Amino acid sequence: MASGTVRRWALVAVSLLNLAFVFISGADFIRFISFRAIYHNITGDTTLCQDSIPWSVALRDSSVLGSLAVDLGLLALFITQHSVLAWAPVKKALQSGLGALNRTAYCFSTVVALQILMRYWQPVTDAPCLWSVRHAPWSVWFPLLCFSLHFLCWAIICSILMIFDYPELLGFKQVYYECLGLGDPLSHKSPGAQRLLSHLRHPVCLELGIVLWLLPALSLDRLLLAGTLSSYLALAHSLDKQDLAYLCVQLNSKLQVFAEPHHGSTNTSDPKDNEVKVFLALRCEAACCFYINQILFRLLNEPGKDDLAISGNCKRHTQLDTVFF
Repeated sequence: MASGTVRRWALVAVSLLNLAFVFISGADFIRFISFRAIYHNITGDTTLCQDSIPWSVALRDSSVLGSLAVDLGLLALFITQHSVLAWAPVKKALQSGLGALNRTAYCFSTVVALQILMRYWQPVTDAPCLWSVRHAPWSVWFPLLCFSLHFLCWAIICSILMIFDYPELLGFKQVYYECLGLGDPLSHKSPGAQRLLSHLRHPVCLELGIVLWLLPALSLDRLLLAGTLSSYLALAHSLDKQDLAYLCVQLNSKLQVFAEPHHGSTNTSDPKDNEVKVFLALRCEAACCFYINQILFRLLNEPGKDDLAISGNCKRHTQLDTVFF
């Protein structure tokens, strides 16, 4: 009895420490992706670029090539960790060995790889920028526009993570359910939700694409970072028509539920309207990832008949999934 209690408290402590580490690293990632890139250019002075150096000279510079090689290795490390640990045989082995801490270990190793990437990233300072906004009034207004859009995108990302059940995503709910003897949290969700989560764990393709590419100046190392992560986000998921139809059904069902009059309430601003807006953004995320994947597939293969008729499925299904969140 005492050993079981100690074990449960140990699981909770480990998961809480991991949760704190993830949130701290998330703040570091926002600083790395957005704040540093905009702050260095907030006055229009692109201190990270040397526009006076010709491209022919910069691309033969050993320091430039060395920095890009280090950055490419860091990206390869992060992508390898993120993909190998998500591979089904590895997931099964970790689940059998770690049990409820399986998701916690995955998140911890992901954050460690991300911290290594951020700490050892090599900015390319001896090459020109691919673009830079230097002339007034855009040298003042464009960084402000970038900051505003970055702030909005990060807010949407946080909202989507909240809808996607972030305690389960970060491994805390697995430990909580283990302590209560409730089993795997995913088993309490509907088959459609389980299928979607297995195909797309964090649908933030559109917002991350904006914060990666929308900058006052784009250096060579930022081009490598944005191009690699954008390609990984677009190609690493396995969304299909059924997932997109599921999201469409859930959105339509929620719109019908929230459109019903609320008796006994005079408040015209219902907080649930925000959930509908975020769920709409979630559906747009999945649609963007799915259609990008389809476009790339059709570019690499001979196009066949159009099989993306999703709207018919949306009209035929109206059941609301109440266990998605």
